[in-house]
Amino acid sequence: MNYQIDFPLILQSLPVLFRGLLVTIELWVPSILLGLAGGFLLALARLSKRKALRIPSLVYIELFRDTPVLIQLIWFFYAFPIIIGVQLSPFTAALLGLGLNTSAYSAEIFRGGIQSIGHGQWEGAKALGMRQSKILRRIILPQVFKRMLPAFTNRAIEVAKMSSLASVLSVHELMYQGRLLSSTYYRPLEILTTVAFIYFVLIYPGTWLSARLEKRLAAKA
Repeated sequence: MNYQIDFPLILQSLPVLFRGLLVTIELWVPSILLGLAGGFLLALARLSKRKALRIPSLVYIELFRDTPVLIQLIWFFYAFPIIIGVQLSPFTAALLGLGLNTSAYSAEIFRGGIQSIGHGQWEGAKALGMRQSKILRRIILPQVFKRMLPAFTNRAIEVAKMSSLASVLSVHELMYQGRLLSSTYYRPLEILTTVAFIYFVLIYPGTWLSARLEKRLAAKA
């Protein structure tokens, strides 16, 4: 094999790839925040005794969990504008797709965490005259937050990896820039390997943190 790696090209491409990395982070962080906020509300709806809240939330969660993320991103860019009459930008469509998908998975994490608390704690707090919202805020969530933290960390890692799918909508994130440079210079080995390395540096701290949290929680159990 006589292939010579073009290291100067890698250095030359880094500014463009770092711009793509910035867009990836701009897409990743809001998707997580939207997913957590929406997931919490969906979890409360799933746990509600009212069918008008419980059934629609279940349908929403299963719809987003049981269809491919790529289809969801494409649907929000090409199909959703037909419904609302407004063309979304690629970035907005990708943010909606990733954020709403994350909310469905986050809802199940919240729901599992809340249901892991013994029913007696709810009854005891109600006997003291506390409202359900106050019980949730002061008693339930502080206990389950540590239990849910590793799962949420893993979810954040998955969203970081899924953000690369936004490249199909021409969102100028890291993967898009990598593909563009690769096709421009015809050097996929150098460019795509560098892209993979940047993703690794971005994601590995979260993987390490998740493993540490799981070990610490297991030791305390």
